[in-house]
Amino acid sequence: MASSSDLEFACECGSVSGTLLRVGPDQGDHVICHCTDCQDLTRHLGQSARVLDAHGGSALYQSRCAAMTILSGRDRLACVHMTDKPTLRWYAACCGMPLFNTYANGRIPYITTQLAACDPAKRDRLTGPPLGHLFTADGSGDTAALPKMSMGRLMRRFFPRMIRDMLSGDRRRCELFDPETFEPIAVPYRMTAEERQALRSA
Repeated sequence: MASSSDLEFACECGSVSGTLLRVGPDQGDHVICHCTDCQDLTRHLGQSARVLDAHGGSALYQSRCAAMTILSGRDRLACVHMTDKPTLRWYAACCGMPLFNTYANGRIPYITTQLAACDPAKRDRLTGPPLGHLFTADGSGDTAALPKMSMGRLMRRFFPRMIRDMLSGDRRRCELFDPETFEPIAVPYRMTAEERQALRSA
């Protein structure tokens, strides 16, 4: 039976679906990210209108890696590296809906979920208001009034959860990575510099 603190997610066409377990401000961090990589990803997937706010921000919820279950469409998950950085961005290959951000492999455990893919009737109530906005200098328009959050503060909040997942073995329960090898369940694609430039020139 689903808990009242569980939050359902699905891609745009509904082929990929699942649940975030035990969602709450004490279990994860609701933030808005304006970084160029998040913006470029939505352009690449044709999902800017669905995902980005007026300032180019994506609403994200960062939580423990084992607190996510995939109910359908596991075989339709794909992932991409936007740059040489280790962030791996997951999306539904069927409709292009961005879904998660993770580390390049499961050895560093965290999962960040796109709230645009989550049940709108529950997501704001369960996650609470955003803690702040990341990378506002990359945002669209005048972002001066947005409450800023540093990556340092976010990392300090994430670090205790990461240590718990490593010590408890829960990092092996992330459904996006093989529990033995920690390799992603889909073969990552690495976007070229030319592809990135084309996105920004469009």
